[in-house]
Amino acid sequence: MKAICDRFVPSKCSSSSTSEKRDISPTSLVSDSPSSDDKSNLTLCSDVVASSSPDSQPCREASTSEHKPVCTTHNSWTVILKTASMASGAIRRFQDRVLGPSRTGISSSTSEIWLLGVCYKISEAESSEEADAGRVLAAFRQDFSSLILMTYRRGFEPIGDTTYTSDVNWGCMLRSGQMLFAQALLFQRLGRSWRKKDSEPADEKYLEILELFGDTEASAFSIHNLILAGEAYGLAAGSWVGPYAVCRSWESLARKKKEETDVKHKSFSMAVHIVSGSEDGERGGAPILCIEDVTKTCMKFSEGETEWPPILLLVPLVLGLDKVNPRYIPSLIATFTFPQSLGILGGKPGASTYIVGVQEDKGFYLDPHDVQQVVTVKKENQDVDTSSYHCNTPRYVPLESLDPSLALGFYCQDKDDFDDFCIRATKLAGDSNGVALLSLL
Repeated sequence: MKAICDRFVPSKCSSSSTSEKRDISPTSLVSDSPSSDDKSNLTLCSDVVASSSPDSQPCREASTSEHKPVCTTHNSWTVILKTASMASGAIRRFQDRVLGPSRTGISSSTSEIWLLGVCYKISEAESSEEADAGRVLAAFRQDFSSLILMTYRRGFEPIGDTTYTSDVNWGCMLRSGQMLFAQALLFQRLGRSWRKKDSEPADEKYLEILELFGDTEASAFSIHNLILAGEAYGLAAGSWVGPYAVCRSWESLARKKKEETDVKHKSFSMAVHIVSGSEDGERGGAPILCIEDVTKTCMKFSEGETEWPPILLLVPLVLGLDKVNPRYIPSLIATFTFPQSLGILGGKPGASTYIVGVQEDKGFYLDPHDVQQVVTVKKENQDVDTSSYHCNTPRYVPLESLDPSLALGFYCQDKDDFDDFCIRATKLAGDSNGVALLSLL
C-alpha cells in the first residue's frame, strides 16, 4: 500500500522538527511495494491523495508527453489536508482491511519481553493497567524509546543525479537498515546500557552517530551514500529493494567508508560480514557461518593487526513462501535472547520495519513509514531537537504474519563476544528440530 495514504493519520510516536510541526502516522506496516492482488485498490487510494502531494513523487523536468508532471507551488498543504480530510475514512478502512488494525502498547500478558538481548520480566501486578508505571515496564519503555528511529524524510538534497528529495513510498527498507546499523554503532560507542535522558544535554557520541545518518552526501551513512554503494545490487532512488540487497549494500558502504576513514576515526568503524547459504541469500538456502571466513573478514578489516575488531553479522533469510513458516518462529524469538542481538529487518510484504523485541508470538518494531521533515544534527550542537529520531509508543505485529524474506543482525564487540555468539548459535541450531536459521562451520 502506498505510504502516502498513511501520512494524514495523527501520531504520538515522535515529534517533527522544530522547523515545522505536523502529525505523523501511527498506522503499522505501510507498504512501499504493493502485491499484484492489491494494485486495483491501491490505484484508487493513490488517486485520492497522490495528485496533491509534493512527496508522492519527485519534481521532474517537463517531458514531451501531453501530461507533464511539473513542479509547482500551488499544491499547498492546505489543499493536501483538505483532500486528506475527505479521504481519511476510506483510507483507514482500506488499511484495516489489508494490514489489520494498528496494534500499539504492551499487552496484559505476564510473559517476559526480550528487547535486543535484554530481558524484562513483568510481574502479574505490573501487567495491570493500575501498575503500568511499574519499575520493569518503565525500564522497558525507556530502553525502547532510546533506540534510534529512522523514517521517511522530505526536503533533503537530491539523491545523486536524480530529482528525488524524499524517499516516501520506496525507502522503508533502506531506513530499516539504517536503524539496525545505527543501533550497532550505538552499542559500539555507548554500550547496550545507554539510555537517552531528555533532562540532560545530549551526549556528543550520540549526536555524532545521528550526524552520520543525515540526509546528505556529506553524511557517511546517508540514504544517498547507501544507494550509491548499492548500485551493483539494484539500489536506486525510487525503487524498492529486499533485505539481501540492503545487507550487501551496507557491506559495500562500510568497506568504502573504512578505506576513506583516517586513523583518528578508525575506532568508530566496524567490520561487516554477510552470512548466506548456497543461493547467496536471495532465494533461500541454509546460511552457513564459516568461522574461518569471519576471521578473514576481521583480519582484513584490521589490516593484519592482532586485535579482533567489532563486527556486524548480517544474515539474510527466506523462511517460507507467502509468510514465515511457523516452524522457524521459535528460533526467531530465541535470537532476541542473544546479547549480540540487533533484531530483524522485516515486516509484511513490501513494508519493511525494524523488529527490535518479542513477547510470546508478537514482535515489537520501529516503523520507518512516518513522514518527517529533514533535521540537521551536528555533534557540536547539543541543543538540537532529536525527538524525531525516537519513538515512545511500542507497536507490535504477529510474527506469523511476517514476510518470509528478512534479515537478522548481530553485533559482536570483540573475539570473546563472537565466540559467545557461536556457542549460542550452535545450541540454537541443535534445538531447532531440523529447521535451523543458520549453521556453523
